[in-house]
Amino acid sequence: MMNTIVLKFGGSSVADNIKLNAVVKKIINLKKEAKNIAVVVSAQGKTTDNLLKEAQELSAVPNEREIDMLLSTGEQITAAKLSILLNREGYKAVSLTRMASWNNNKFNS
Repeated sequence: MMNTIVLKFGGSSVADNIKLNAVVKKIINLKKEAKNIAVVVSAQGKTTDNLLKEAQELSAVPNEREIDMLLSTGEQITAAKLSILLNREGYKAVSLTRMASWNNNKFNS
C-alpha cells in the first residue's frame, strides 16, 4: 500500500457539480490504495476568467496582490465543495488554503 497520493484536478475536471461527483468517485477508489490522499483543485470552469474580467471592470490595472486574493476564492470554493461531497460519502475531508496547510500541524501528519 502506498502512503500518500497527490492528485490535481484542473478547472474543466471540476467544472460543475456533476464533474465534482465524478472526482469524488475517483478519490474514493484511490483511497483503497493509499493511506493519505492530498487533492489540489483549480477553480471551476470559467471562474478564473470571470473573476479577472470583473477585476478589470473595476480597474484597468488592478493591484497584483488583490488579484491573487480574488482568484484564490475560486479555488477555495471548489475545495470546500469537494470536501462537502467527500464528507457526505463518509470520508473525512477538510478544505485548506496553502497557508492553512503549512501552518496547521494537525493536517500535516
